[in-house]
Amino acid sequence: MNGFFSAFLDVLFPPLCHLCRAFVPDAGPLHICPACRERLSGVPHPLCPVCGIPFPGAGDDHVCGACRHSPPDFGAARAALLYEGECRELIHAYKYRYKTHLRRPLALLAAAPLREFVAACAPELMVPVPLHVRRLRERGFNQAVLLGEVWAREWGIPLERAAMRRIRWTEPQITLTAAERRANVQGAFDVRDAGLVRGRRVLLVDDVYTTGSTVRECARVLRAAGADGVRWSRSPGLWKVELHLVESCRKPAPACVE
Repeated sequence: MNGFFSAFLDVLFPPLCHLCRAFVPDAGPLHICPACRERLSGVPHPLCPVCGIPFPGAGDDHVCGACRHSPPDFGAARAALLYEGECRELIHAYKYRYKTHLRRPLALLAAAPLREFVAACAPELMVPVPLHVRRLRERGFNQAVLLGEVWAREWGIPLERAAMRRIRWTEPQITLTAAERRANVQGAFDVRDAGLVRGRRVLLVDDVYTTGSTVRECARVLRAAGADGVRWSRSPGLWKVELHLVESCRKPAPACVE
């Protein structure tokens, strides 16, 4: 009966690729055809082992100039896909055209490539980057929370949806320079209950990493949430916070980044 009902639904609502609208006989949970999946670019090496930004050309992984000059308050950040082409189209449809059903394919596309990184981080909870209440009312959903809900099930990590809040309205980051983005988000976040994160390994989750201004500020606030806001570990010659970040995708690095 289930097979018949499924076939009947496929006649009424044929499984189509979310990107090119081609028929996908074995759509699975992604509903993305093989041709479009081929055009989704993973984040290549070499990359910065701290912020995860990829470098153009060949070579070994090395810490980028931005992380050397101003080390972030998170231990490491990784994304699964480059924010270009089909990935950019999926994110825009999900985030700005309110196609929230895309959260599952987006999260699943990222879950497998990020699984090893997440396991190495051994987080005790996930915290999504929050939206201001005004933006949440406008959009109707927090894209990081919806992705985090899928990742929580895939990775078996508790998601603390309301651990952080955005306490100040900020202008959209999309049109701002890197310096303007940093100033725009300064003092925009706080932790609702320091007890949720104190002494625990935290995985901060978001949808897109551009300049890193938002997640750097979130990481700073999480780190400052009490004396032991997040757990620290000693590495040779430096202190590193055990706070990590994952996103579904990341904007490609400019050619000059080194």
